[in-house]
Formats: sequence, C-alpha cells, structure tokens
Amino acid sequence: MLEPSNNDQLPTIPGKRYFTIGEVSELCDVKPHVLRYWEQEFPNLSPVKRRGNRRYYQRQDVLIIRQIRSLLYDQGFTIGGARQRLTGDDAKEDATQVRQLIDQTVGELEELLVVLKA
Repeated sequence: MLEPSNNDQLPTIPGKRYFTIGEVSELCDVKPHVLRYWEQEFPNLSPVKRRGNRRYYQRQDVLIIRQIRSLLYDQGFTIGGARQRLTGDDAKEDATQVRQLIDQTVGELEELLVVLKA
C-alpha cells in the first residue's frame, strides 16, 4: 500500500480525466520506460491506447502505479511479490486503498474551497 508519508513526497494528482505517460512519470517519480515495463508485468495496469498507440492513463491507473512504486521501491517487494500483493483478494488492503483515495479527495476539495473563498 502507498503509505501516507510516501504520498506526501509525490505531487497531488490533478483533477484531469486522462494523463500522458510523461505526466504520469512526473506524478509518480518513475521513468516512462519503467511504466511501459510495468504494463507488461501487472495485468491490472492497462492504460487506454489511442492515436498512434499513445498511452492515456486515468486517475485509477496513477493510483495503481503509486502503489506499485511503493511496494517495489519503499517496501522492498520483488515484481512477483508486488503482483501477487496487488491481485490478492485482501479486503483490508482494498479498504485502505479506498480510504487513501477518500483522504486525498477530501484534501483536494479543501484546497479548492480555500481558492474559492479567496
């Protein structure tokens, strides 16, 4: 799971529908060639491909990539271990992931409220 402390180090995910591979690379602090490799290794990571085979990632994809990054780089999992952890039906992990998404959304809404009040 993406720990809250690691989440603070990464930029906030903007409220866009689709992100290019370059944008996701910056949002997740991972090089584009690593993202392309992870697409082959993790079946639940599959960005939309359009014109000229260009990748467009959705918000859910960015969250999965951040989770993969945390598992591999911060928690020391192997690719196989991270894949198993992501595909496992562990309700506690799902609840934690949902909670993190809710917390991030609340934070973004609070920031928006401050901007609107100004």
